[in-house]
Amino acid sequence: MLSQPKLPKMEPEPEDCDKEMQDLLKQIEGEEAEVDNKLIECLSLKTQLEMEVQSISESMPNLHIVKSEAKELEEMVNFTSTLAEKVSSKVRQLDLARSRVSDCQKRVHDLLDLQLCSNGVETCLQNEDFEKAAAHIHRFLSMDQNLLKQTADDMAQDCTTVTTSFNLLQQAASNLRSIMSNKFQVAVDKKDSASVERYFKLFPLIDMHQFGLEQYSKFICSKLKSQFKENMDSIRNNEQRASVVFADLLTFVFENIAREIEAQQPLIDTYYGEGRIITLILAIQAQCDEMSSSIVTELWTSRQIESKISLINDYSKVKPSNSSGDKLEPKSLDPLLNEMTIIHSRYMLYVRFLKRRLQDTNDLDESLRKSELCRKMQEILGNYLLLERYYLEESVKKAISMDAIEHQCLQSSMLDDVFFILRKCIRRASSGGSLDGICAVINNGSLVLEDQFLDAIHRYLRQGYPSGYMDLTQAYNVVMQGRNDAEQSRVQFLTYLNNLEVAAEYVTTLIQSLNEEIPCPSERDKEKLQSCLSGLSGVTSNLGTVKEYGLQQLRSAAIKPRVAPWIDVYLSLNHNLTEEEFVAYEANEPFIGSLVMHLDTLLSEFKPRLTQSNYDSLVSILALEVTSHLERVIVKCEFNRLGGMALDKEVRGLVSYLSGATSWTIRDRLARLMQISTVLNLDKVTEISDYVSSATWRLSTSDVRQFMALRQDFNKEDIMRL
Repeated sequence: MLSQPKLPKMEPEPEDCDKEMQDLLKQIEGEEAEVDNKLIECLSLKTQLEMEVQSISESMPNLHIVKSEAKELEEMVNFTSTLAEKVSSKVRQLDLARSRVSDCQKRVHDLLDLQLCSNGVETCLQNEDFEKAAAHIHRFLSMDQNLLKQTADDMAQDCTTVTTSFNLLQQAASNLRSIMSNKFQVAVDKKDSASVERYFKLFPLIDMHQFGLEQYSKFICSKLKSQFKENMDSIRNNEQRASVVFADLLTFVFENIAREIEAQQPLIDTYYGEGRIITLILAIQAQCDEMSSSIVTELWTSRQIESKISLINDYSKVKPSNSSGDKLEPKSLDPLLNEMTIIHSRYMLYVRFLKRRLQDTNDLDESLRKSELCRKMQEILGNYLLLERYYLEESVKKAISMDAIEHQCLQSSMLDDVFFILRKCIRRASSGGSLDGICAVINNGSLVLEDQFLDAIHRYLRQGYPSGYMDLTQAYNVVMQGRNDAEQSRVQFLTYLNNLEVAAEYVTTLIQSLNEEIPCPSERDKEKLQSCLSGLSGVTSNLGTVKEYGLQQLRSAAIKPRVAPWIDVYLSLNHNLTEEEFVAYEANEPFIGSLVMHLDTLLSEFKPRLTQSNYDSLVSILALEVTSHLERVIVKCEFNRLGGMALDKEVRGLVSYLSGATSWTIRDRLARLMQISTVLNLDKVTEISDYVSSATWRLSTSDVRQFMALRQDFNKEDIMRL
């Protein structure tokens, strides 16, 4: 039988075995290191554990002592608790007994006082000693009659005596109330203030608080009314105060009421209790409504407010161009507006005074909201805002129509006039004391600035800047003589640009001053004012937008047409220079010398008639125009190494001139032009790598290739490899 050949056994590759063994060895070494670390950690704790075990062993004998002492403490606490419970029980019993003794003594004293009061009240009434009689009645009314009868029964006394005393004192109390009411009325009729105050103090003793307050309030109101009538004629006849006579009348009413409340509050608080003054205040407020209503009604008639408002409403609907006879002159409203704000400010002071006199003002607030005085003041405020808006709009319109440019003045007259009127109106509203009124006037001011002041300037700027040469040192004389409309238009255009710049500063200053001057007691008031002022600050951005529009108009008409031919001269010059040509070029400066001279002449024409900020803006615009046009011209030229060097020097000279012409930092606007000259001034193409890595580098790779291609001595292939 033939045996089958054995197949060779597959053995793993030696390389695989070595790799597996190496991996296992690393794993075992890692585990061994981990075990060693744990063992070291455990051994490090050996000493600490041994010390703790030793400490526990030493403490064991003391535990028995602690246990026995704790047991003794427990027994002591239990004993003390039991003893305290027994003592407190006896104390409670003693306290109860003491309170009963005190009640008993009080009842006995009440019985004795009852007898004394019943014996003394009749005598006091007969002698008209009402103070002592009222004191007897007050003592009687403070007693508990049921308890006194029960006490008399407990003491085995005759209950009839107590009942008789009760009946006698009740009858005496009734008689005393009737007598004092009559006496009080007689004193009121005689206007005997001392007697009125005497009986007013006694009413609380006989339980007539409300009656006393009501009758006394009527007396005070009649007193205020008579004082108003007595002084009304003298106030009206004061010719020096004729323009604010109604404000003076209301001021007298408010101040007289305030003096009376100040005088009466200590009396009422002392004899009637704190907070009772509200009864007097509400009664006086009703009287104030009557007096103030008559004053405001007369104000309406005397100042012809309704007819003025009717004229304003008719004018606002139609606004005819040739009806000056029907138009209300805004200046005539000045005295009336001042008087209305004084009236409202006095009202706000009066309300604040009343609220300071009370801790709980809910009843007062409700009464004031429903009062005739409040309704009249709201009516005054509403009509004031309407009249103030008309005054503001028409005054600003008049200031714009009368605009004039004075000699050596960078702004026209309407700028100061408009902002004087605006500040005047806002401060007048602020003096009125109503935050809602202030915000309304501020909002009206924002609208007037945009719809009239800004719109008038914008309309003029849209006409464009008249082109042509202008000698501004002579322009003012030309304007005054009226010989050249173009020259006058140029001066006015630049002046209006200045108006926009300074107006933005005025608005910012106005907002800051209003933030400081207008009081805002609550956080809600602050938010309301800030919301209103944010609308006013929006005018600043609109002023800046229109100013930028005007500067662009100036660029299109006065800068761009004149700069282009000055720079185009560069095209006619040779920029592939030899050494001799470079020396001559550098000595003569055929381009940059002429350009700087022209630019200096151009700027000198505008500098005397522009504010510093507007002049700096003009220099910035000029720099942008020069760099952009010069860049377009450079692209059309060819350079060699010396031509690029000449350009670099020319650009540096231009940058130096423009930087010195303005107070602003202008190099960033010229950065691209400076980098172009740097590219054209390189010795080798590869040198560009030293510049392009800078964070301030503006030229893209395609720009670099484009400008390098202008160098005739650079290899095109080297440029393409960039």
